Amino acid sequence: MKYRLAAFADEAAPDLAGQIAAMRENGIVLLEIRGVDGENIDRISDDKAREIRERLDGAGIAVWSLGSPFGKIGIGENFAPHLDSFKHSLELADILGAKHIRLFSFYGTTDISPVLERLNAFIEAAKGSGIVLCHENEKGIYGDTAAKCLEIHKALPQLRAVFDPANFIQCGQDTKQAWELLSPYVEYMHIKDALPDGSVVPAGKGAGELPFLLSRYKGKVLTVEPHLSVFEGFDKLESEQKTKMRYTYPDSRTAFSAAVNALKDIIGGQENG
Repeated sequence: MKYRLAAFADEAAPDLAGQIAAMRENGIVLLEIRGVDGENIDRISDDKAREIRERLDGAGIAVWSLGSPFGKIGIGENFAPHLDSFKHSLELADILGAKHIRLFSFYGTTDISPVLERLNAFIEAAKGSGIVLCHENEKGIYGDTAAKCLEIHKALPQLRAVFDPANFIQCGQDTKQAWELLSPYVEYMHIKDALPDGSVVPAGKGAGELPFLLSRYKGKVLTVEPHLSVFEGFDKLESEQKTKMRYTYPDSRTAFSAAVNALKDIIGGQENG
């Protein structure tokens, strides 16, 4: 396969054993680690990180990135403990063997100055660590549209980009236009698609222009982030009801596999095209 696939496996199962099983079922060997055994990745202990690393190594799985929540706080909140937590996560990344940490650009401001100040504090803290910091576009934060993301990357060229098509759609941003602006800064992509109304659907089924984006993407790693709807009573519905809920799944594991297979279908179509 042209790409190496990573995944947010906590969307398949909350526990590490379930995450490993789901990844192995789908042939994925890279993990974007976000939540394990009921804990967010930024809150685990060093000992827990060592345990996770040992179990992942045994399963032939490597940690690609820490899917951290850094930058997902209000710009007016106390930043000092947030920065301390980030510094701890640099230690966790080292233990886990991750070379990337994704982060965000804060809620509650249209002024770029405090955003850059805080993002630069992350950059300074990470100097010498070998960790690549990657900003993800997200609805509601400063860097929600492509133009605002571009401002950030021009001001802080050390900061790379995680390109998330669905998040752009949810902000009313055309993904092709976003790609033209941001492609020089893209480190990797989150594979998530959405309809114009913002509802998340499998890759290639929405307005995200995933085939186009992948045809332009020069990187090697794609992280599957399903975010698909799960309805536990789905199997008991009548066929007509199921048709109306076309992209709804009976459980998280099935939704995870559907998201992975949708991406593989796009990649297969490109390789065979």
